[in-house]
Amino acid sequence: MASRIDRVLEAARARLRRLPAREVPAALARGAILVDIRPQAQREQEGEVPGALVIERNVLEWRCDPTSEARLPQAVDDDVEWVVLCSEGYTSSLAAASLQDLGLHRATDVIGGFHALRAEGLVP
Repeated sequence: MASRIDRVLEAARARLRRLPAREVPAALARGAILVDIRPQAQREQEGEVPGALVIERNVLEWRCDPTSEARLPQAVDDDVEWVVLCSEGYTSSLAAASLQDLGLHRATDVIGGFHALRAEGLVP
């Protein structure tokens, strides 16, 4: 029997069109915004992602919501393609689903997260 969090994760992922790591460069070329939600300590340990916008998980929704007073300049409307990245692609799925709950219908995440990007040779 799956745990409750496994069921929540499965439901979140069912709503997303998750990106394989190899598709991230094409997404960025079409204007998607790659958002690294890993905590600072994890970024220091694993490495940075050149070109990624760093938004730690605890403020993600406020920064990406175009109706929030705390939004970032990139949060112009609901059509922004937010591509959320965590270490292995679990937290990012929940975060992307949360952005979709806000109406950001193009939000998604990277299958396998930072580790998949590194395995594809897309980050140093």
